[in-house]
Amino acid sequence: MRNVGTRFAMKIVLAMGVFLSVKAAAAQGNYEIQVYGADTVPPKTLMTELHSNYTIQGQQNYVDGVIPTNHQEHETLELTEGITSWSEVGFYVFTSEQDGHGVQWVGDHIRPRVRAPDSWHLPVGLSLSTEVGYQRAVYSPDTWTWELRPIIDKTAGRWYFAFNPALERTWHGPDVKQGLGFSPGVKVSYDFTRVVSAGLEYYADYGRLGAFDSLHNQQQQIFVVTDLNTSPKWEINLGIGVGPTAGTDHLIVKGILGRRFDWGHHSVIE
Repeated sequence: MRNVGTRFAMKIVLAMGVFLSVKAAAAQGNYEIQVYGADTVPPKTLMTELHSNYTIQGQQNYVDGVIPTNHQEHETLELTEGITSWSEVGFYVFTSEQDGHGVQWVGDHIRPRVRAPDSWHLPVGLSLSTEVGYQRAVYSPDTWTWELRPIIDKTAGRWYFAFNPALERTWHGPDVKQGLGFSPGVKVSYDFTRVVSAGLEYYADYGRLGAFDSLHNQQQQIFVVTDLNTSPKWEINLGIGVGPTAGTDHLIVKGILGRRFDWGHHSVIE
């Protein structure tokens, strides 16, 4: 059964009447489509998130033994535990569902993260995460990968800006000799009310540092997103994204549903 958030997002897409008919040239993995903010989860707090996305228009052929992404649904469970006031550890479980393949386990990642303490009084939020993990070869030819993600964000009145200039490295797979790849993420949003924010998210994979792929082969996605700030306990994000390059899945809907659980003796988040 598809996740309720994904169904809702798909209804939004249909209501908008969006239709693209372009063929992707390369497979790609979209399991956690999110631009990170600089804040970390407070200590004695567990953040649980379900990342759901569905590829409406994607790769329709096998590439290097990788299952096509067209009409693939991804459900990713993310658990993040706050360690100190400036550090956290996250853990991911990736799954995929698709006609002919059923529900499949894709892989797991672990992600420790630290941030600049509030006592530094920086003009921007600043943190650094590193992520390492495994994914099955039928979903990614690069089975062991590592990512280093600097995170910079800033709130200015009703505006919010975030920049994630991530660096990626393959530890096992065909791209192991390619060195560091550059995969930036950017978010710009505006608070229309205390509850509703909306804006744009941009994701890309330019290829190897110093020798970027041609524009035709780069992966680039632009999402129109809405964040619902119903309570500090909850995280709700919905979006629809298009991929303008041949190397990208061309139409995706996504949703993130998160809930914070405070198990310590400090003040309960309301």
